[in-house]
Amino acid sequence: MSARAGLSSAEDDTVSGQLVAAEGLPWPPSVGDFYPPELAGPWVTKFTLMVWLAVGLLILFFMATYRNPKLVPSKGQWYAESLYGLVRDNIAREQMGKEGIRFAPYFTVLFSFIVLTNLFSIVPGLQISPNSHIAFPIVLAAISYVMYLYIGVRKHGLGKYLKMSLVIPGVPWPMHILLIPIEFLQNFVVRPVTLALRLFANLFAGHLLLLVFTVGGFVMLASDSLFVQVTSVLSFAMAIVMAFFEALVAILQAYVFVTLSANYIGTSLADEH
Repeated sequence: MSARAGLSSAEDDTVSGQLVAAEGLPWPPSVGDFYPPELAGPWVTKFTLMVWLAVGLLILFFMATYRNPKLVPSKGQWYAESLYGLVRDNIAREQMGKEGIRFAPYFTVLFSFIVLTNLFSIVPGLQISPNSHIAFPIVLAAISYVMYLYIGVRKHGLGKYLKMSLVIPGVPWPMHILLIPIEFLQNFVVRPVTLALRLFANLFAGHLLLLVFTVGGFVMLASDSLFVQVTSVLSFAMAIVMAFFEALVAILQAYVFVTLSANYIGTSLADEH
């Protein structure tokens, strides 16, 4: 008779989990799965190396493609120019008008960096994006936020910029008691917070789904039931489908992040809000 005979369903699940854990599989998944082990102290983790890797790859890409620019571009130069043209015409110019062209290099680098680090979530061996950790989206949002404030104050002056950001013209003065706090929260708190949270939440959720389907497939394979073992194919298939979906989300979220950054900076340059 099997040693597991007579166990209740809950007890059987517990034993299955213990057996899976004994075989080296991460069951059940924990928060620790989002925090790779330290490689050289708390300041050098897998996330840190991935950020350095992304920066290095982007530097090499743009240096290689523009090492010897030609009137008739090579394939690499065409890729780089197409990327720059996409951001310049569809993000910078669309959101900021002619003023946006001078910000196109920054937006191009920002877009390229976010896309690359997002795609790390489906690269074997890396399998997670640094943007799945809230600290990295916060830093990216903070850079755009500081630009947003600096450019507005530089163009209009601190007093006028605050007035433009907080005071809605044509509104009866008693309404300002209610509207000024709302405008302050919207322009100086909600914008940077939602910018960071939107990127983080989408990448975190995508990583969680991939983790659930992948680990779930291995757990089902470790089951004593032949039916459950066969059904594990569906879990692995969903993991593959979600990987392709994650690639689409990676590009889309980078586009959304940069578009909103351009929109916010554009409002700082506008003569009226």
